[in-house]
Amino acid sequence: MSLSLIAFLVLVAAFAVGSFTKINAGLLATIAAFGVGTLLAGMSVKDVIGQFPAGLFFILVGATLLFAIVRINGTIDLLAYWAERLAGNRKVLVPILMFLLTAALASAGAFTPAAIAIVAPVGLALGMRFGISTLAMGLVIVQGANAGAFSPVNPFGVLGNKMLDAAGAGDDSLKLYAYCFIFNAVLAVIAYVLVQAIMKRRATKTAARLGGDTAIHYDGGPASPATDGVGGSGTAVLTAPARTSVAGQHASGSAPVKVAATPMRILTLAGIASLLVLTTVLGMDVGVASLVIAGVLIILDSNVQKPALESMPWSAIILVTGIVTYVGMLEKMGALKELQEGIAGLGNSSLAALIASYVVAIVSAFASTTGTLGVISPVVAPIAMDPLLTPVGVVTAIAISSSVVDVSPMSTSGALLMASAQPKDERMFFRALLLWAIAMIGVVPLLAWFLFVQLGIG
Repeated sequence: MSLSLIAFLVLVAAFAVGSFTKINAGLLATIAAFGVGTLLAGMSVKDVIGQFPAGLFFILVGATLLFAIVRINGTIDLLAYWAERLAGNRKVLVPILMFLLTAALASAGAFTPAAIAIVAPVGLALGMRFGISTLAMGLVIVQGANAGAFSPVNPFGVLGNKMLDAAGAGDDSLKLYAYCFIFNAVLAVIAYVLVQAIMKRRATKTAARLGGDTAIHYDGGPASPATDGVGGSGTAVLTAPARTSVAGQHASGSAPVKVAATPMRILTLAGIASLLVLTTVLGMDVGVASLVIAGVLIILDSNVQKPALESMPWSAIILVTGIVTYVGMLEKMGALKELQEGIAGLGNSSLAALIASYVVAIVSAFASTTGTLGVISPVVAPIAMDPLLTPVGVVTAIAISSSVVDVSPMSTSGALLMASAQPKDERMFFRALLLWAIAMIGVVPLLAWFLFVQLGIG
């Protein structure tokens, strides 16, 4: 058994233990990184420590701290109130608005974690007001970010265009963006309809089990006898049969309860706007920009510091950074390079494109999508240059496969969704996102390969 195979199996074991027990998989992966790296790969402790994703750590800490403050001082409630007024009683507009907002931010150049960090807290809170599963809303938001991620000005799009340039198809950058946008829009609709249907079916079963004299609806309330098991914060609430509820409104149908635009909330909104400007226009790191803005808000209102720090999802941060540290160790020891060389040596370009799509999907689910695309780029260019294939088709399949799994709780985007969910639902949310990511790994690479490589769309 090769050293690289052993290293991959250790990662799988750590991940399995973390998934089916209460032990943090990131903690196990961190310990395993030192064990495998020093004992088997001959790396120094300093080399293993060097694989710790400091940039990702600052993104997670900065973004979660900032939006903990946004949640605590009531700014999320204000944004949800405004969006609720805009949507009126049209529940279907809520996920559409959140998808388009996230896609617009990403298309304008916002790094996908930044776009998700801005929209997710508002979207999930608004979803609970309208009785929408938080999982469904979270998936829609991530797909919105992915829809805009391959615009020519987004970091993902820049990497995709480099692969197109290397294959001699640099003029197809807008095609790459359009194909990724349409694919993710369709996937967002499927995710929303599927998760909402599961939620409704479980609510019906709960109603039947509890008896016919009680009606059940989902309104994201703070207390319930049962949870939906899928949507995280969407909870089943027992009500009398005569009572009806429109999310965010009183039972009598009156207007939503007004949320005041206090000076602190206005300053917080200015901070969120500054985050967008700093990250997209000035190119500042998302984590650093978030920490700076959070620091300013704490100085203006020091009362938010303690509850904000205490509410941060430290277990999720350890989980993500630990897994990514191990993947970095794999790259340092050359295990990922061996994988690339194996793909390149297949000979059949179409088959190589399919395998490459699965490889980037699997790796990206546990690591940085940007890093994954950067690592796979040298392999993709020769495949895309095959005259029997279309370069934009190959690159599109790779791009979609690598980004669609960002909902994984081990990726930055998935971790940000977990951070935006209710603390009591963290473990349930983790499992739901994990199952969806596994489904994406199994289905999407094959589908994208069939559409864009085999059928030659492009």
